[in-house]
Formats: sequence, C-alpha cells, structure tokens
Amino acid sequence: MSLTVTDNSAADASPRPVDTLIIGSGFAGLGAAIELTRAGKDFLVLERGNEVGGTWRDNTYPGAACDVPSNLYSYSFALNPGWTRSFSPQPEIQAYISSVADKYDVRRRTVFGCDVHSATWNTTTFRWEVETTKGAFSAKILVSAVGALCEPSLPEIKGIDDFEGEIFHSARWNHDADLSGKRVAVIGTGASSIQIVPAIAGKVSHLDVYQRTAPWILPRADREYTKAERFAFRYVPGFQRLSRAMQYLTRETQVVGLAKAPIFMKPLELAARAQIRRQISDPVLRRKVTPTFKIGCKRMLISNAYYPTLTRPNVDLITAGISEVTADGIVTKDGTTRKVDAIVVATGFHVTDSPTFAGIFGKDGRSLAEVFDDSGMQGYKGTTVAGFPNMFFLVGPNTGLGHTSMVYMIESQLNYLVDAIRTIDQHRIGTIEVREDAQDDYNRTLQHALGSSVWNTGGCASWYLDKHGNNTTVWPGFTFEFRNITKKFDLEAYRSVAAADLPAPVPARAAEADTTREVAAQ
Repeated sequence: MSLTVTDNSAADASPRPVDTLIIGSGFAGLGAAIELTRAGKDFLVLERGNEVGGTWRDNTYPGAACDVPSNLYSYSFALNPGWTRSFSPQPEIQAYISSVADKYDVRRRTVFGCDVHSATWNTTTFRWEVETTKGAFSAKILVSAVGALCEPSLPEIKGIDDFEGEIFHSARWNHDADLSGKRVAVIGTGASSIQIVPAIAGKVSHLDVYQRTAPWILPRADREYTKAERFAFRYVPGFQRLSRAMQYLTRETQVVGLAKAPIFMKPLELAARAQIRRQISDPVLRRKVTPTFKIGCKRMLISNAYYPTLTRPNVDLITAGISEVTADGIVTKDGTTRKVDAIVVATGFHVTDSPTFAGIFGKDGRSLAEVFDDSGMQGYKGTTVAGFPNMFFLVGPNTGLGHTSMVYMIESQLNYLVDAIRTIDQHRIGTIEVREDAQDDYNRTLQHALGSSVWNTGGCASWYLDKHGNNTTVWPGFTFEFRNITKKFDLEAYRSVAAADLPAPVPARAAEADTTREVAAQ
C-alpha cells in the first residue's frame, strides 16, 4: 500500500487510521521504517522536525562529531564507503542518514513538522489514539523512536531567565549569534562541551568553562582516511565489513572492565592520566581536571584538543559552582562575579525523565511518566513496558552503551519489533502486553548484573541512574548478548488476545448518528 504524505496537509477531523505509527526519524525511527518497508507492512512516521536525522539533525554546534568510529556508526545493511575520517563530523553523519532515507524512499511515508502532543491507549477500540499538530491518528501498533538524547536538560539556576545576552542550549545552537570577540560562558563539561570549547576558544575574547564534575577524557584516535582506504571501502569486496568487524571486536573488550570487573579499566585510566600530564603543565589546573571517580562510571569522552584549550590565556576553568545568573554575568558560590555577553548551556538531556513520557497514557489511564516515577524506568528487553499494550520502544530502558555504537542495539531491537509484528499478523492477535512477572524477572536479572559494574560502583552520580538510584539506562553486558535475546519475539512472555475475541468497537460515526436520533426524538 502506498502512502504519499509529504505535502503535510492538515488532517480532517476524524483520526487517520494506520496499522503502525512510528514517532521519530532518527537512526531508530528511520531503521524501523526501512525494516517495515522490507516486511511489506503499513506504517507512517511522525516527525516533529522538517528533516530526518534526530539528534544529528538538531545538534549542529561547532565541533559536533561522533565518538564512535565511523565504520561502526551506520546500519549494517547500508554501509557508507564515503566516510572521510575515522570519527565522523556531524554534517557527514546527517548527510548519511538523509541519503539512507532517500535510498529506501522513507520520506513519502513521513509526516514532517508533526509534533506529537499525546498518545492514549483506547480501551474501547483497542488502538492507540495519537493527537498531533497535524491532526489525529489511530494505530493498532505504536513505536516510540524518540531517542534518549532529544529533550535538552536546562539547569535550574537562579536568575538564568533574566540574562540579557545571548543564551541557548548546545542542542539548539543559535547560528545567528555571532560569538566573535564576545565574553562567553559554557556551562557543563560533558560530551558536547568538550567539542564546543576548542571550536570557539579562538574566536571569542574570553571563555569561562563552568565545571561541576571533571570527566575522564581519552585520546581521540581521529584521522583522515587515506585515498587507498577510501578506494578499498568502495571497491574492494568485504574490506569495509572487515574493518567494521575488527572495530566492533576491539570495542567489545571494554565490556569486561565496564560491566564485569572494573579493575580491567585501569589501562584506560592510565592513558587518560597520561594525557593530562602531557597536555597540562600547571599543577592547579591538573588537579581541577582530574576526576575523583573510577573511569567508566560516567560517560568516557574523547578529545585531543580540550585540555590544550584550557591552557589558553583567554580560557578559565571554573569549579566553584554557580550561585546565580545576573543580567550580564554569572556569580559563583565563592562570591565572584564574571561578566559575560553570551551563555552556552551544555548540560545534556532528559534521559530517565524525558518530558515525552508525560504524554503517553497506557491502559489504566496512567502516563508513562507516572509509571516510571513509581517504579523506575523499567521495561522488558528495552522494548516493551507492562501496561502499554501494542507499544514498542526503540532505545528504551537499559539499552544504552558506554563503549560502542547504539546502531547495533537499535538493529537488535528492530529484529524483535519486526518479528513481533509478524507474529501478531500470523496469529491474528488483537492486543499483546508484556506480563508484569516477565518484566520483573528480567529487571531483577539486569540489576543483579549491574551491581558489580563500574556504573554502579564507580563512585559517581550520573545520568545513567534514575531518582531511585537504579541504573535504568545502560545494558550490562556484551552487545551480542542483547542481539541474541532479541533475535526472536517471545510470545510466551506476553498476554495476548486474539483479534476475533476482542469486543466489537462502536464506530465513532455510528455512535454520533445514534445520539442525533435520540436528540431528534426528544
């Protein structure tokens, strides 16, 4: 069935029916669209932006680049022989995603500029009713592919709304703001910040970098690919797949130290400490940038330029903590006021408390946010959640990684999703919902495995942990283990109701007609 929806015309008053709705068109949503196309399924993608790409469309800050090797950061079915560097910059990644969307003709099944307000499970029609800025939709199956790094997290700092200069989040970079010759403050020292700081330090008059916690930073083994390598990627059969496989295996060795025995992270810590000694000679600055927790506890970063940038005469690393923001400056907790013309907020994203959770309502009327607030962000195989029938999450609970490509995990979940839809169709199932006991057993096993990991024992507070102190973000093992458990859909872990056994819903228009007749009779 062909759906042409790229004109994005306003929908009529009645919900537009579709078998499967996919929310988001980043790596996860685009991958789902491609796999459902291959399977011959009816679907529609709802995308709030005007282009595919997700976080790589939105994060266009200076210096934006990936910290996963290029050959790993692509779909297995659509390798990119055109990478120019071993670690790709944002424009190349976005161009790759766009090219894949073109290759598989996904845009014609995508509604762009479509912001989803709510998704509610209708216990009468046994369908998902979705309200958007492009009208209402009704779907048998809902796939959430909004991703973990889509909703910027803004700091709660006194007076920040009163700042009169330029202020914006790193994920919403204001390219109309000229920072040249300005006094600029960057709040945060995470993955985005350590790329932004070296990129803008040479343009601004002065740069203040506000650090709450020093990150572990490893050398970035980035280089341009040679002409011979690029030729081989494109024309030598199997060469790029071999390179990808070797990178994958090398990265997987880190799991031993991250998830099994943190002592094996020591070589990486020594490499990080050596970089500090090599690039920073000032002992005071060295102490400031040296973390006090085990490496791997928080996200490990990679950069060759960050530490040298901190030694520039026009750059200050500030660790006193921010007390408040004034109309033209920042006051730290030691009472010092520093005047600034612009503030870049690089404070990450809502991961365990995404605002999108508040708009998804399950069978008992509770939102996903309420469910997660009570019991923590838990799911089954990172893909389904008890109480939310016929709904699948991509990049869901405990699917995150600290060492390799999320695309591998996404493709694993896509295997599970497609086999689930195939099973639903084959057995003519009306609704499926993961059993609470299956979900509970799964999460007990996860938390037990995470108990000895560096994420739980490393002595840091990170966005990997929810407010209950549980690690609900990271997968505690080898990625091929996750691939194995999501290879086939396990119907026995679910409650299912045959379509034929569902009560027949009353058509909306028929119900309206009955009401009209009753009013007329009166």
